[in-house]
Amino acid sequence: MDVNIKDIARISGVGISTVSRVINNKGPVSKSTREKVMSVVKEYNYIPNSNARNLKTTQSKNIALMVKGITNPFFSNMIREIERQVNLRGYPFLIQQVEDGTDEINAAIQLVKEKNLCGIIFMGGTYDHSEEKFKQLTVPFVLTTITSTQEVNPLIFSSVIINETKEAYKATNYLISLGHTNIGFLAKSPLLDETTGNRRYLGYKKALEEQGLPYDSGLVEDCEYSPSSGFNAARRLLNKNKGITAIFAASDTIAIGAAKAVLTAGLSIPDDISIIGFDGIEMAEYYHPSLDTISQPGTEMALSSVGVLFDLISGRSNHQHIVYDAVLLKRGSCKMIKPR
Repeated sequence: MDVNIKDIARISGVGISTVSRVINNKGPVSKSTREKVMSVVKEYNYIPNSNARNLKTTQSKNIALMVKGITNPFFSNMIREIERQVNLRGYPFLIQQVEDGTDEINAAIQLVKEKNLCGIIFMGGTYDHSEEKFKQLTVPFVLTTITSTQEVNPLIFSSVIINETKEAYKATNYLISLGHTNIGFLAKSPLLDETTGNRRYLGYKKALEEQGLPYDSGLVEDCEYSPSSGFNAARRLLNKNKGITAIFAASDTIAIGAAKAVLTAGLSIPDDISIIGFDGIEMAEYYHPSLDTISQPGTEMALSSVGVLFDLISGRSNHQHIVYDAVLLKRGSCKMIKPR
């Protein structure tokens, strides 16, 4: 039942002014009277006034997911799993798309004010946020699929990632083990520091160096994470006539476009050109031919991201940094090169 201050006074057997002093914690009231009034307040779930009532209804348990690159198919399953896990915990969930060129931390700071957030997960984006910027966030947060540079104190943020450089090294080394020496590399902003494309580029470059193969910047193409952009980038590579026998695409969406460019050029996969992608999205498996890839454990990363965030919200643990291993999936789009 809805009660007002008069009802509380009547049920407690005290005057309205006494109830007011107890609720506002102002003025002299005996301990026994205070306890009696507060017992009634709690029993009837009394909200003292309209301001307090408004405050209570606006207090939120909202969890936000800030996504940069929301069209990335790899993120789709992760987003669904994160939403499911947040809803299972009884928290409202909202997804905020962050445009390229927008600082996701600034966007989050604004959203905290507007939506009374109690936690944030960041997905996608760059690695170049400063410690000072992280400290401006007043709610617990987790970076997933991205992390930050070594200069940022790891005790002030959480992350759930794979080691991009290590996994790209694995993909490139696999191609080298098959005898490939002229390997094209396709990624978004591979030469721009603190991007995902750059981390994967560094793995590609490291594998070449360790195997004593010359690095050729002409084998590296910048493209968006989309089939159409991958198609155009691969076509540019092939038109350079550098004798490319393999392509490492830094996402499966790029690999799908690159494969189309290879086939359109009248070449065969994998007889003429081997192709490997990155992420492990479903459509790469059902492309013809099925594409080899470095498969990220997206569902596990999503589960961990939510788990870490709620550990932070509840105070069960401090910040954590979880690094998953990806898996090389061989489906037949790469093969041993024949000596020429």
